Amino acid sequence: MPFQTPSSTDRALFRAPVWQRLNPSDLMAKINGNTIKPGMVLEHNKGLWVVTKASHVKPGKGGAFANVEAKNLETGNKLNERFRSEDKVERVTLEQKDFSFLYEQGDALVFMDDENYEQTELQKDWVGEDRVAYLQDGMKVVIEMHEGRPIGLSLPDQVTLTVAETEPTVKGQTASSSYKPALADNGVRIMIPPYMGPGERIIVDTATGEYVRRAE
Repeated sequence: MPFQTPSSTDRALFRAPVWQRLNPSDLMAKINGNTIKPGMVLEHNKGLWVVTKASHVKPGKGGAFANVEAKNLETGNKLNERFRSEDKVERVTLEQKDFSFLYEQGDALVFMDDENYEQTELQKDWVGEDRVAYLQDGMKVVIEMHEGRPIGLSLPDQVTLTVAETEPTVKGQTASSSYKPALADNGVRIMIPPYMGPGERIIVDTATGEYVRRAE
């Protein structure tokens, strides 16, 4: 297959060796509107949308339909639309590639392709400040691609952090007591059990930023 040279806009976002362009027909399939589910990526109104919610309705009269909420993967805009069972929608299959995080370089983050060891840079503002904080040396991530462009980045569900600062432990407090604020070693503020102190290693959910349990 031929290789596609990224546009100047793509190069600013994704500085890496050019990717092999996939045939769009291999990435899309038409599905009925009432089969849409959360997590699917759709091409709709000349944009790519990830479905966040989909409620299916079967009225007493008329055909079934789905009320769909989705988010544009490029602009962040939100969509609320009703799709009838007879509506045809393009479902997009994204290429998923495994990468390892290497290091920060100015406003960029450097990752290594686990398959061919080539290095790639993604801009911090594209990844998002809340997720950048959870990146650790050697961390395995998944970058989703569409026609050679990065569309999304997935972190591990959980990470291990160390409590850097928190309020002193009060004698007699138990796990059932109200949680207290703490600062983790990656700069993220989190609520932890009241009996914990600085130096404790904890498991944190990367999607919610919530304390899960003490690390072993």
